[in-house]
Order: sequence, then structure tokens, then C-alpha cells
Amino acid sequence: MLTRRDFNLALGAFSLAGMGGAFAQSQAQPIRIMVGHAAGGGVDFVARLLSEPIKTTLNQNVVVENRTGASAMLATSAVAKAAPDGKTLLMGSGEMGINPQLHKGRMPYEPQEIVPIALVGVVPCVVAVNSASTIRAPQDVVKEAKANPGKLTFSSSGVGNPQQLAGELMNTMAGIQVIHVPYRGAAPAVADVAGGNITMTFTSLGAVLPMMDAGKVRAVAVTSKERMPQLPEVPPLQEGAPSLAGYELLNFFALFGPAGLP
Repeated sequence: MLTRRDFNLALGAFSLAGMGGAFAQSQAQPIRIMVGHAAGGGVDFVARLLSEPIKTTLNQNVVVENRTGASAMLATSAVAKAAPDGKTLLMGSGEMGINPQLHKGRMPYEPQEIVPIALVGVVPCVVAVNSASTIRAPQDVVKEAKANPGKLTFSSSGVGNPQQLAGELMNTMAGIQVIHVPYRGAAPAVADVAGGNITMTFTSLGAVLPMMDAGKVRAVAVTSKERMPQLPEVPPLQEGAPSLAGYELLNFFALFGPAGLP
């Protein structure tokens, strides 16, 4: 989980990049931070948390706008085509590096039309199941999947995102077949696990924590090589089987803007 210190460091990079002058051009127009996923997910959570210190630092109203779909490419395209005046920004994640490879030649924008401003944080995914599930540890995930090939499912916030790749990497390394079910955001992906419609989800801690606190889902693994300080009782997924040794998949959150931004 990102701390306020992380956000302060990100803002330091933000200020050093000389962004303040761009925002000073129009105090009346709010800054929009575009998010390519539904409200309640990890990217949305980070954007809303970061919007407060940006608002305070730059004395500007900040609006988080969710424009979902196409593996965050709709929101990214809107930012890429926006005027480089500092008023339209993007909170992006791992899809920013994945999409140019997965959707090469089919993206509604060119990769060079979007530029990075500041890295906000790097985080693992959390693997969570329904609270009534018999899966309680990484070993259970592999055991259940091998006993029921093609019958277990995992949700993510979309096709080609880091969460899907985390599940597919597990499938490949462990030699199992847990079926991917994509959603338009982390919140509905987690909700269907809580409702018992999906076996498990790969998601961010910010997206799953409310359901964990409500007792509707349970974290059984993390996709980092080591335990998360916020979930010290939850083991790494690599402990699920010898074939998963060395397993790791981390996601990032970063702030982007249109090319030509000062």
C-alpha cells in the first residue's frame, strides 16, 4: 500500500519537473486526472489520494474522471489527444507498458503521444477468495486447480492488464488452468468473488481491502517474492508449489501527460 510519504515524494518529482508553470496558466479550469478503470479500484484509489496534495500544492481544483474500457486505452487516448497545458493528466499502471506490445498497431494513440511525469509507487497484486472458500493458502490454489482443471476462475480488471498476467503466469509456471474472467475494473472483479461467482481475483490491496474488512473475501497470497508489510500473515504465491519458485509480478502506478507538456 502506498503511504503519504510516497505521495509526497511523487509530488517532489512532480514539482522538480517544472509542472507548476503549466498549471498557473488557467486557475479557473480544474485539473482532470483520467483513470481508465472503474471507481473503487487501485488506480482510482491512488488517483483520488494523490489529487488532494496536488490540489493543495498547486491551489487548483482537481477532478478524477473514470473513463473505462479497452484496457485503459480510452482514458489514455483522451490524455494523449489533450492540449499539453497541464490540465489533463492520466493515472496509469502496468497497462502503459503492456498495451503497445499486446495491441500493437491497434491502439487509438501512438505511444510517443503520452509521456511519464512521476512514478507514484510499485506494488504486488493480492490473490483473494470468497471468505467461505476452502482455499486458504497458495498450496490450496494449486491443489484445487489440479484437481479441477478448467473449472476454477480468476477475475481481473481487464484483458492484458498486470492482474491478468499475474494469473496467466501462475497458470504457466504451475501447469494449471484457472480461467480468466475480465471485468471493466477491480471493484466489480472483487465483488463477484465476494458474491461467490468467481473463485479468486488478482487485484490491488486498495481495491480488495474494503471487502476484506467486511469479511466477504480473504487474501490467500501476494504476487511479490516477500510478504507485504500490510498483510504479514499472507504468504507469497511462489510458496504454492516448487514450480512457482521465483514467481513475482509487480504493478506500478504513475502519472502521465500528453507529449509537449512543459
